[in-house]
Amino acid sequence: MELAFLLFVSVVVLALIFDYINGFHDAANAIATIVSTKVLSPRIAVIYGAILNFIGALMGTKVAATVGEGLVHSQAVTSEVLLAALTGAIIWNLLTWFKGLPSSSSHALMGSLMGATAFATSTQNLNIDIITYKVILPMFSSPVMGFIGGYFVMVILYWLFHKVSLPKINALFGKAQILSSGYLAITHGANDAQKTMGIIALAVATYYQTPFVVSDWIVVACAIAMGLGTVAGGWKIIKTVGSKIVKVKPIQGFAAEATGGTILFLTAHFGIPISTTHTITTSIMGVGSAKRFSALNPKVIFNIVGSWVLTLPITFFLSGGIYKLWQYVMPLLQ
Repeated sequence: MELAFLLFVSVVVLALIFDYINGFHDAANAIATIVSTKVLSPRIAVIYGAILNFIGALMGTKVAATVGEGLVHSQAVTSEVLLAALTGAIIWNLLTWFKGLPSSSSHALMGSLMGATAFATSTQNLNIDIITYKVILPMFSSPVMGFIGGYFVMVILYWLFHKVSLPKINALFGKAQILSSGYLAITHGANDAQKTMGIIALAVATYYQTPFVVSDWIVVACAIAMGLGTVAGGWKIIKTVGSKIVKVKPIQGFAAEATGGTILFLTAHFGIPISTTHTITTSIMGVGSAKRFSALNPKVIFNIVGSWVLTLPITFFLSGGIYKLWQYVMPLLQ
């Protein structure tokens, strides 16, 4: 088996491994609040989230095109670049999962792809305009939208239901939260699984020297990998998102999920690869602050925001270093 084909197969396999890790790393995005409010048991919740993540992953490829075609010049990408990018993203995801930090798998992958490409060639092969408008600006705007949206949705719900007894509210929104968490799981799948689709489609186009196309087999494979990863569950991060930021009741869980899901739906429609983690986490913060700002846990929020700020630069240089190491090892394998 020739080395080039072996490298290509390795990229596809590693991309699916990343997608699987993305599933359990980001399982908290869709099910953390429904678990913390005890509307569903943890095991039922992850199965429910996995099925809907799978369905969501089948619902379009605009985000995949942005990641595969938009961030870097495709002629600068090789299998070695993609291997370095995926390795860097996986290392960061596993590290933050171990620490229970809901960092962005999306930014880990995009930062790694940009870093490996820049170290392999030069920064001139980065599409700075697209990176600015579809990565950097959304990195700041989506958390703001999540926080503000969650806050105002919660204020409206407080105003509408302030005369209703707490047991009735819990009963009503316990049922409603099943729908809102499902909505969030679908939009999460539609957004996050597509990023891996873009990487695999780029690998295929690079190896076979064909136009960039997200084939049906790529869509299905990534949907299955993310669904299986979600079933595995990422319990440390689920605990952080679901209860350590702020204690939530069913009505608050509904507000956060409805807000986060709507933002993810709109950005996926326009092909903007935002962080689902940033979006749902800040939606929860906004919902919690609608009651009182002191309800938020500042230490946990500081740690989360710190991981968000560090993800892009760390994965950029980590994947670049892995690429340089790979260049040293490659001659030894030939």
